[in-house]
Amino acid sequence: MFDVDRFVADCRDALATERPEAAVREVVTRAMNRPAMVETALGRPHQGGLFTLRHSPELTIVNVVWTPGMAIYPHEHGMWTVIGLYGGREDNTFYRRGPHGLEVAGGRRLEGAETALLGAQIIHAVTNPLRAFTGAIHVYGGDFFGAPRSEWTPDTLVERPFDLERARRAYAEANARWERERAGPQGR
Repeated sequence: MFDVDRFVADCRDALATERPEAAVREVVTRAMNRPAMVETALGRPHQGGLFTLRHSPELTIVNVVWTPGMAIYPHEHGMWTVIGLYGGREDNTFYRRGPHGLEVAGGRRLEGAETALLGAQIIHAVTNPLRAFTGAIHVYGGDFFGAPRSEWTPDTLVERPFDLERARRAYAEANARWERERAGPQGR
């Protein structure tokens, strides 16, 4: 059985190691070896959003649920991040800063039970291409909600300060779109 409190404690303990991001990845990988148990403990995803499991200056753990068809604009975390999917799929497009703004620097598809470690300098955009919710645990090596960092407009890729409320609105809009799609023509 996946125990959220034990998972949080294991991640906190991992911070005291020589390479905390690698130790946290091991914790997340162990948890994702049983994705159905993670989903049982957290609840079957039915609405996109950022659901906080732990928040402190040195560690933030979030249950991130991507709405079907949702895409989020390029952004950085400014800290290492470990992502573990317990269901669905997450397509990442990676960017780097170039002389004329952001440049695509590759990508990576994550599917259920996979984990990834993103370095502090990573800039990425995320898409859930499925017609199903994607559930993931994101562990951040710092204060995800309070650290200053950047995001980029989706259409022009102009850099601007990260705005948590704008991100929350993106989830709310994706949820509303999904509800309209599910309702069909009679719900529009």
